[in-house]
Amino acid sequence: MSNRALRTAASGMYAQQINIEVISNNMANMNTTAFKKNKAEFQDLMYQEVLVNTVNSTTPGNSNSGVGTVQVGNGVKPSSTQKSFLQGDITASNNPLDVAIQGEGFFQVRKADGTILYTRDGSFKLNSEGNLVTSSGYLLDPEIALDENSVGVVIGKDGAVELQQSDGNRIPVGNIQLVRFLNPGGLLALGDNLYSETPESGKPILGNPGFDDFGELQQGYLESSNVDVVEEMISMITAQRAYELNSKTVKTVEDMMTMANNLKR
Repeated sequence: MSNRALRTAASGMYAQQINIEVISNNMANMNTTAFKKNKAEFQDLMYQEVLVNTVNSTTPGNSNSGVGTVQVGNGVKPSSTQKSFLQGDITASNNPLDVAIQGEGFFQVRKADGTILYTRDGSFKLNSEGNLVTSSGYLLDPEIALDENSVGVVIGKDGAVELQQSDGNRIPVGNIQLVRFLNPGGLLALGDNLYSETPESGKPILGNPGFDDFGELQQGYLESSNVDVVEEMISMITAQRAYELNSKTVKTVEDMMTMANNLKR
């Protein structure tokens, strides 16, 4: 029994350690563009049926002691981490190549090997060929190429990209499209603000900004992290207290085992 209690308490300490690691990652990324916070999820472990006496044999008039069973749990295990894709604050950057998504959707980017990935980080740059790329150098898909002779770029809420000419004319050069998923929480986070498709996320749905439940684009703005510092602090304190209680359980079981070992006939 004591060993089971020790293992149960240890599983609780390990679970809260994972919880703290998730919370610390959220707080570390509170200033990361378009970062989406994680939440650790847990499940109880399988239960065991333990035999117990249900009737006190010393009760007057009772010659037989009954036996029953009770279910005793074996602790907790981390089951998954879930991304929250709630909208982060939209903040002005005054950079014409910065684009925020106000609403649902992801930018589609392509790596050098042709792999398609997804991001909500719209802090775009120009590569040596004049194409829009992410901060990591991945091409926006479909590609948008800008002319070095233009005096500016205009990105509409519907994704239309136009080059501003010195004579006041605008030349359309393409459209930024968005992708959404039935279950964005099922996307696999890869780091660098990038996600990849998984069977849990479902197939990507391609569309134009501002139509068919896709968000609109905001030029000159970036989406901030959706981490709430106060909420994370409360979660951290709660996890710390839970870890402390589980460690006290270990100490209590140790004291009980010591007392049992010291019993004399």
